[in-house]
This record gives sequence, structure tokens and C-alpha cells, in this order.
Amino acid sequence: MVGMHAIVVGCGRIGAELAMSIEAAGHSVAIIDKDAKAFSRYLPKKWSGKAVQGFGFDRDHLDEAGAREAGALAATTGGDNSNILTARIARETYRIDRVVARIQDPRRAVIYERLGIPTVAQVSWGKEQIMRRLFPDETVHDWTDVSGQLTLVQKELPAIWAGKKLAGLGEPGRFRVTAVTRAGEARMAGPDMVGQEGDVLHVMVTKESLEALDVRLEEGDDR
Repeated sequence: MVGMHAIVVGCGRIGAELAMSIEAAGHSVAIIDKDAKAFSRYLPKKWSGKAVQGFGFDRDHLDEAGAREAGALAATTGGDNSNILTARIARETYRIDRVVARIQDPRRAVIYERLGIPTVAQVSWGKEQIMRRLFPDETVHDWTDVSGQLTLVQKELPAIWAGKKLAGLGEPGRFRVTAVTRAGEARMAGPDMVGQEGDVLHVMVTKESLEALDVRLEEGDDR
């Protein structure tokens, strides 16, 4: 995957770990926090990303962080309202495709998911969860059997598969969609389940078929 520019709003423990993980994955990153001391408290001395003192919902601060060139933004502060406002500005003003907000109240998280604002509730928040949301093109392995031959991976549903039966994605003996996370809720994938934009697929796949799965997702042919 070609590196992109990402912004993390909130330089607490999770925000800092996320920023470092993004950088380690080969992307450029800027982090915003209202407290300048947070940068020295949580970021390493050799931090090569950009640190901006300010607020994630302030357009001047977002511009300084490179929002006009950003492809991903994560709002990780401790305030639900601030994170949602930041996420909306990122989506509606800067047209950033991959945006996710940290929400402490899981009930509110579900509501915002249904409104089209991807969220991660406080109870499940972690840098692995947010990396999955920001960089869905990078395969995430949820489980691998002891022999290493069979693995469960997460894949974001390509737009070309929206409105088509997910059963058509499977190939006997190679890979099969076993579950789908939709609007923040996981559900088993039945033979008649139709894909929707924003779905996250949980696919059981053999080790040697990982590349074939990526090709299948790109084809969009539910033969």
C-alpha cells in the first residue's frame, strides 16, 4: 500500500501509540493536542512526525497538521463531543475518506455508526482496532490455526460488492465469508446476506489463497 498522510487528534497513551504505529507502517503522520506537554510525555525523543498544539475541530490547526492532504484521521481525545465534531469536519470540510472517532459511550457509538461516522467505543478501543479502520487495505489477521495454514482475516467490503450476495465471494476450499460487522454490530453471514457499503468482512481463508482473496474482492463478479 502506498503511504498516505494521517492525522491523530489527542496525544494521550492511545493516540501516541497509534501515531507511532502509523509511522512504523510507512505513513506520514501529524498529531494534535491542546497540551504541548503531552508530546514530550508520550512521544519518543526521536519522533519524526509533526506535532501541532491545538484542537482537532479548529480548521487552522487542522490545516497546520496537513488535513488538506490527509487520507486518514483518528479523533482519540477523551471527549465524545469533540471527537464527533472533529470527525464531521474531517469528512465534510476536508473530504478525508478514512475517519474514525473514539466514543466512551458504546450506545452512542452505535448511533453515530448508523449516521455514517465510524467509531470505536471506549471498551474496545486500542491501536489495533483503529489501525483496522484507517488502513483496511492492509490485511488484519484475527486468528491463525496452530499449523499456520488457515487464518481469519478482516477485509473492508469494496464498493463493487455492495448490493450483491456475499456468498458469491466464496470459493470452496479456499475462502468463505463467515461473519460481517455492520453499523458496529457483528452478525453471522448467511447464504442470502447482501453486502452494504461500510461492511467489514470476516473471512476464513487458507494461507495460500490470501492473494486470490484480494483478487476476488476486486472482481465484483458474484457468479
